Amino acid sequence: MFIAQAVKYPHDFWRYLIGSVLVIIASVIGQIPLVIAMVFEGGIEKLAKGETSMQEAMNLLNTNWLTFLMLFSFAVGFVGLYGALKGLHQQPFKLLTTTRRKIDWKRIFFGFSLVAVFTIVVTIIDFKTNPGDYIFNFQPIPFLILFCIAIVMVPIQTSLEEYVFRGYLMQGFGLFAKNRWFPLLMTSLIFGGLHFFNPEVGQMGNIIMVYYIGTGLFLGIITLMDEGMELSLGFHAGNNLIGVLLVTADWTAFQSESILKDISKPSEGLDVLFPVLIIYPIFLLIMAKVYRWNNWKEKLFGKIEVSEISSNAEN
Repeated sequence: MFIAQAVKYPHDFWRYLIGSVLVIIASVIGQIPLVIAMVFEGGIEKLAKGETSMQEAMNLLNTNWLTFLMLFSFAVGFVGLYGALKGLHQQPFKLLTTTRRKIDWKRIFFGFSLVAVFTIVVTIIDFKTNPGDYIFNFQPIPFLILFCIAIVMVPIQTSLEEYVFRGYLMQGFGLFAKNRWFPLLMTSLIFGGLHFFNPEVGQMGNIIMVYYIGTGLFLGIITLMDEGMELSLGFHAGNNLIGVLLVTADWTAFQSESILKDISKPSEGLDVLFPVLIIYPIFLLIMAKVYRWNNWKEKLFGKIEVSEISSNAEN
């Protein structure tokens, strides 16, 4: 069982609290290069004088350079997570990833391909249907630089989020509560809550939190049902990578040298709810069919018998 296998190693809940703090500290340290770059561009000075917003101060940097610096903090965050696993839990990284004997890369590529193909097809259809909502933003050299940055750094960003929420905290909350529904709910709420200060919330309103929390639930469900993070790792990477390369907008957290730029006014309501209520359930059905998931009630709401697992591990 994905959550329960962590019981073989030191798993006191205080260790997960300290480990989470280590990840946060490492991520903050990883933001120092961004702050230094903003100082040189005058963004910090203007911000201190109240002459600009944080987003506008960051946008003083070259777009690709800004993209790299924003993603760099996630790479440093991995150092914090690795230190927590080794120093506090003495737990192998693989056991934070999967219950399988080795990481299933086919599952990662399946999750990636599923959302990548869907995103590309939907974007093409919307571009053809509503051409006035987009401008062609493609510039060969800036896009090539973006591609080189994104192909490396975006999977690092999404993987850290998955390892923290669908791995580390999922196991920590699960062993604390000794069930599966509590870690699924808590990790989804925290994951969604951390997106609250994204520019998208200011543009679309609090209703977009339904999308963020719903995405966390979806990724948590496929992790628990599949007894491993491979599908969520691939899905999250595919969603963010294709998004960064394909479409940008002035009101998103990432402005990139993408192929298209969305100039439409962001809308509330159905556009936010549609992925959570329609698309994600369809993805779940597809994955359930491909990987023959069953026993949904037990895997999503069942108890975790820590004492029995500890006894089996000792034997």
